[in-house]
Amino acid sequence: EVHLVESGGGLVQAGGSLRLSCTVSGVSFDAYAIGWFRRAPGKDYEGVAYISEDRPRYTDSVKGRFTISSDKRRKTIYLQMSALKPEDTAIYYCVLDRGPYYYRFESNEVDNWGQGTQVTVSS
Repeated sequence: EVHLVESGGGLVQAGGSLRLSCTVSGVSFDAYAIGWFRRAPGKDYEGVAYISEDRPRYTDSVKGRFTISSDKRRKTIYLQMSALKPEDTAIYYCVLDRGPYYYRFESNEVDNWGQGTQVTVSS
């Protein structure tokens, strides 16, 4: 059974930084794309970043501010978030996509979801 366990959310002022972590178990760490979605209050799920075969992909709104990375030994991925904005406020979910089109950032193609971690950016 696949488990994705997030940590690292919290409250930060605009312009600040946070790092999210996601530990993966129950699946071969290198086999699939692993990444992050988020959901702001009253909005749909939004893909944020994926990493697959050490290649990162980002949605346009976070390019240049967020960095996704992985530690294969720890079976953990990270999302380093900098220059945070109030519109980044959301629940952030670690996700796994077994398909070839993960880079389309479509939530209905996600195979596994973590429980989510809250990120709140104050203005």
